Amino acid sequence: MAQSPDVPTRSASGRHGKPWRAAGGVLVALLALSGAALVGTGLNPAPAQPPQPADVEPEVYPEPDWAAEPAPQWESASPTPSTTAAPTGTPPSARASTTPAPVGMPRSEPTKITIPRIKVDAKIMSVGLNGDGTVQVPSLKQARLAGWYKVGASPGEIGNAVIVGHVDSAAIGPAVFFKLGALTRGDEVRVTRKDGKVARFRVDTVKSYPKTSFPSEVVYGTADTAKLQVVTCGGRFDKKEGSYTNNIVVSASRIP
Repeated sequence: MAQSPDVPTRSASGRHGKPWRAAGGVLVALLALSGAALVGTGLNPAPAQPPQPADVEPEVYPEPDWAAEPAPQWESASPTPSTTAAPTGTPPSARASTTPAPVGMPRSEPTKITIPRIKVDAKIMSVGLNGDGTVQVPSLKQARLAGWYKVGASPGEIGNAVIVGHVDSAAIGPAVFFKLGALTRGDEVRVTRKDGKVARFRVDTVKSYPKTSFPSEVVYGTADTAKLQVVTCGGRFDKKEGSYTNNIVVSASRIP
């Protein structure tokens, strides 16, 4: 999977699944970005294994709201006359919604991704589609860079912003997202943008998917809030196929 240094991106070979996007009102299927391309070749000999997310996250149950529990009602020995208050205020149907619509940041190209928990502080390059419809990723010699899928939303905009990166490379060893699987819910991801603003995100989920079950709709589908999807490879390295068996997907929501 070697490539000349003057070629900034390379195509995908394995499949992540088929991301879908709306283009001019028509649903268009895009070939997904390659798991193999996110990996390059395995590290030899005896490479360190990247951390993997937990298969099952513990369930979180909300604390009971005791104040909301209705007070017990006791029957009175003598009936109490009831009174009906005259309606006041505005009928519910006429009241304006108290929940504001989500507001995203204006579109701006991302320049850097910072993930304090795993000590990532990497520059971002823009990637798009190759002529065959596959998603571009940084070359293996640029495996310390992350790639922003410029066809989708920019980080902070309403929608899914997608950032991809290698997990390792024979050329440099552990790559930009080598420790991505070590993230947990609540961790923070920051993306610096060309307009000087920083979009901050809080991790919602960290999951590992077999390449045959890549969650295309989660990563590439529409979203009514500002989301960030960070993707790399995971699972075990298959020497025969020359790639990892899984993809790690970190889904995060923007912190207003």
